[in-house]
Amino acid sequence: MFSRIGEARLTRPVDPSRTLGQGRAHRVLIAGVALGAVKVFDLLVRGAVPVDLGVGREVRRLGPVSWDIAASPERVFDAVRAPYAERVPRALRGKVEVWERGTDMVLAAHRTPVRERIAVTVETVRFDRPHRIDFRLVRGPVPHVSESFTFEPISGGTRLTWEGELGTDLWWLGRRWGDRVAAVWEQAVRGSVEQVRSACEA
Repeated sequence: MFSRIGEARLTRPVDPSRTLGQGRAHRVLIAGVALGAVKVFDLLVRGAVPVDLGVGREVRRLGPVSWDIAASPERVFDAVRAPYAERVPRALRGKVEVWERGTDMVLAAHRTPVRERIAVTVETVRFDRPHRIDFRLVRGPVPHVSESFTFEPISGGTRLTWEGELGTDLWWLGRRWGDRVAAVWEQAVRGSVEQVRSACEA
């Protein structure tokens, strides 16, 4: 008798509506996770949810990259500093917003187009005219970035050198994210320097 009951349970037909409901719930769950991942990625890119866990921290070098510009160190320095001046050139408005200002340092938000998004980073910027400008990340897509521009006088102009370091958390996962951020970061720097070169050599 018990064996027959067991057989009956094993051979009980599956309710199609129940299977369909489970499949639909599974698809909804996957879609929800995917949408959540896209939202988190968007927040990371925009620097709205900086991940600073202090676990599995890895630091990579940025640069060094140098450009020779046919202008004096003072002129090149002032061109790099222009976005942080009290009177910002019209072409640079909207890209940099100074939040706090000191005698030789500012706290500024930088807006950089990344595909269809606008990445926002907040950095301290320290000036030592006409030798050096230092940047340190306060809020952004990674927990740590420090970088600098140095201005070396050379025959016929200035050698502008950019270098720094970028740190991410969570071991290999952070390393892959750091690869993407570093590539965009360097591309943004190169674009900015080309604008500086054009302005100085015009």
